[in-house]
Formats: sequence, C-alpha cells, structure tokens
Amino acid sequence: MENHVNTLWGQFYGWLPTLLSYVGQLVLAIIVLLVGWSIINMITRGMGRMMAASNIEPTLRGFLLSVVGLLLKALLLISVASMVGIATTSFVAVLGAAGLAVGMALQGSLANFAGGVLILLFRPFKVGDSITAAGNTGTVVSIEMFRTVLQDASNDIVYVPNGTLSNNVVINSSQSERLLASVSLLIDYNDDIDKARALLLGLFENDALVLKTPAPSVSFLPRPANVAVTLGFWCAPGNVTPLVAKYSEASIQALKKEGFRLGVTARTAA
Repeated sequence: MENHVNTLWGQFYGWLPTLLSYVGQLVLAIIVLLVGWSIINMITRGMGRMMAASNIEPTLRGFLLSVVGLLLKALLLISVASMVGIATTSFVAVLGAAGLAVGMALQGSLANFAGGVLILLFRPFKVGDSITAAGNTGTVVSIEMFRTVLQDASNDIVYVPNGTLSNNVVINSSQSERLLASVSLLIDYNDDIDKARALLLGLFENDALVLKTPAPSVSFLPRPANVAVTLGFWCAPGNVTPLVAKYSEASIQALKKEGFRLGVTARTAA
C-alpha cells in the first residue's frame, strides 16, 4: 500500500511542472484576453469619435466599427488559443476557404454592398436629394447597405441596387440652386391656345414657391391628333415634386372649367 502511494506521489511530482506550466499559460492567456478585449473596445470607441467628427454617415460608421471590432477580436481569440497550445493553422485555413466560397456565391450582393459603402463614404447624394439614375427619378428616402430607396413623382417606392448606382451616371438635381419643373398635357386642335396660355400662367401669380425669374412659360407642340402643352416653371430642388403634382391637377381643373377638350395627361419633372 505504501509503495502504491509513493508511486502516485512520484507520478504527481512528475506531472507537476507540466501542470504548473499549463496553468501559467492559461492564466497568461486569460489576462491577455481581458486586456486585449478592453484595448479593442477603446480603439473602436476612439474610431467612432473620429468618424463622428469627420461627419461620416451613421450607417457606414456603425458598419465599419462592427467590422473592425470583429476582425480585431477574432485575431485576439486566435492568438489566445495559440497561447494555450490549440492548433489554429487548420482553423484559419478553413475560415479562409469558407470566406472565398461565400464570396463567390454572393458576387452580386457583394457588388451592391461595395456600392453602398462607396455611396456612404463619398456621398454623391444624401437622403432628401432628388436624383436621376439607372432610368429612375425620385427623391432619396433612405440609403441602405445594399440598396437605395427612392420615391418618384407618382409616390411609388423604387428600390435601386447600390451596385447599379455606383457604376452608372447619377444626376443630383438637389445640388443646384434651382430646377426647371414641367407639366405636360394635351388639348384639342380647335382649342384657343392664347386663352390656354393665359389660364396656365395665371396659376402662378400668387405662389411664392415658383421663381419669378426666369418666368414661367407655356409652349405648344402640334401632334397628329392633338396639341401638346408644356407648362414650365423654376423652383427650389426640394419643391419640384409637390409643385409638379399641384400644378398637374390645377392645370387640368382650370382648362376643363373653361371647356377645353383634354387628351391624355402626363406629369414630368426635370
């Protein structure tokens, strides 16, 4: 019995250096993890303050801070794992291969994501701007990471992929001090165009939102079956959509009231 106990104590003393070494590595790894985690949080908070001072969009700021934080914490965890003797080479290789496979499968989505980052970073337009891009015209409602949401003159919601916006020409009308808005409709050949001009121009007399210089104008273009009438006026970029809607309705009502025979009506804004 005594010999058995002595044998166990001998084995324990043999394992003791290894055990103490492993415990020391584990304690050191925990300290590194706690200190590193705190440092990473300090770094991300500092970056957040710098980005806020640089007026970077909140959506992009939050995303970049999340990505940086995740990458730094992943590197920290891999380092801590290697400190306690866990093999990380194969794990990193598997993560790299998985990332490559996912990237190839989501090429279109990644293009839209990259476009969203570029839009938020360089800000060719912002929420509230009136833009024309990829055959769509409207007011920017929101800028998301994968798509931009527009509201057109008909109050329809249009979703445009950010990849399309970043790779095509974008006309930002809101960066101009004034814009030319227009309302188009059709009248009969037998209608009095001078009377129509007077009626339409009279609609703007008391509207402070319509610029007096350049003055509103009315033009007529004969067509095979009728006459196209275009009512043009200048206004601030933010007033184009509501004023086009207002004067589309007002023009129709004024002309109908005077007996004009209207054709198919349409609304446009440039």
